Formats: sequence, structure tokens, C-alpha cells
Amino acid sequence: MKEEKRKVYYLFSPFLRIFHWIMVLSIVVLFVTGILITKPATIQALEPTFTSMSMDWVRNIHFIFAFLFCASFILRIYGFIINKGDRLFPRVWEGHFYSETIDVAMHYMLLKPSHAPFLRNPLARSSYAGLYVMVLIEILTGFAMYYMTEPNNIGGTLFGWVNVLLGGEMVTHWVHHIVAWLIIVFAIGHVYMVLRADLMEAEGEASSMFSGVKFLEHVPKDACEVEPPTNAK
Repeated sequence: MKEEKRKVYYLFSPFLRIFHWIMVLSIVVLFVTGILITKPATIQALEPTFTSMSMDWVRNIHFIFAFLFCASFILRIYGFIINKGDRLFPRVWEGHFYSETIDVAMHYMLLKPSHAPFLRNPLARSSYAGLYVMVLIEILTGFAMYYMTEPNNIGGTLFGWVNVLLGGEMVTHWVHHIVAWLIIVFAIGHVYMVLRADLMEAEGEASSMFSGVKFLEHVPKDACEVEPPTNAK
């Protein structure tokens, strides 16, 4: 039997991993409760307010997980500060970034048999950057709606401009709703790419969000961005 030796790269700090799983839970809860807020369920021909699906409970759960998600982002920022592996953002200022992104995309679409080895490939980097932009939009529009009834407090001062910029409360609701669906589309694509990478390349893509490490046989092109690897079989 052929013995395959791989290098172990420590990539993701505990802070990023904790944030990742809080984000997963929060996105699921926020999406489900958000859909119920948009279109309340009717049970036994009664208004939702008078059933076990009380809209007060649904809204409160939505708000709790929104604040939990925002608070957990502090962990993400701390991990970014202390660990190089948490900083793998798209290097759009490097010309080869674009050709490598196309190569990876063609590989995922089964148009190319392989792509160059990466710890975090450029397509994934771009998609995560896009996710953070969508999350920022959700935070701004969410808090703008949350504080719109109290324009004179600090929350209204910080986020009231969002409703003005977008042209009114209804547009803010619409943007918040559409971007929520885009995040779900991202999540579906993310799960596909992670499982496909794990099955075809066996580099620990899925397990890295538990262990923080990936296992690569070849030296990745972005190896210089993280700590030096250790040996593994």
C-alpha cells in the first residue's frame, strides 16, 4: 500500500470556529423566524397572536439571535488580530487572483480535472467576502427597522440614516428580505463546495471547522500567509 505523507497546516483559530458555528445557527434561526415575521402562520383558524406561534415570541427570538450574532462577531475580529489563518481574504490587487478564481470555478463546474492547491482557494475567499458584505447589509437594515420607532435614542441615531438612504421603511424591509434569501443561496453553494472538496481532495475541508487544520500533500500557493506546517501521514 502506498504511504501518502501530508503537511498539516493550522488555519483557523478557535475564535473563527466558534463564530462560524454561531453564524450557522443564527442564520438558520433568523431565516426561519424572519419568514414567519414576513408571513405569520395561522393555527386553528386563530390569529397568530393568540396561538403557540405568538408573533411576540417569534420576533423576540429573531432579535435575540440577531444580537447574539453581532456579539459573536467580536470573536471573529479577535481571531483576525491574533491568527494569520483568519485573514485569508481575496487578494484582488494581485493579477493572478482572477485567473486562479476562474480555474477553481471551472473545476467546481466539472470543466477541469483539478486546480492548483490552496489553503483557501480564491473562489472561496471571494465568496466569503461577499457573505460578509451581505451580513453587513442585514445588520444595517435590521437595526434600522428595529430602532425606527425610537429615532431619538442612540440606536436611531446610528441606524436611522439607512431608511433615509434607501428611500423609506418599506424599501429597507425589501432589501433585508432579499439579502436573507441570497445568504441562503450562498449557504447551499457553500455546503456543496465543502462536501465536494472533502470527497474529492480529502484535505480536511469540513473537519477544519472543528480542528482548525487542513492536510495537504502539495505545497499550497498561499502557504506563506499562515504558520509553517508540520508533518503528518
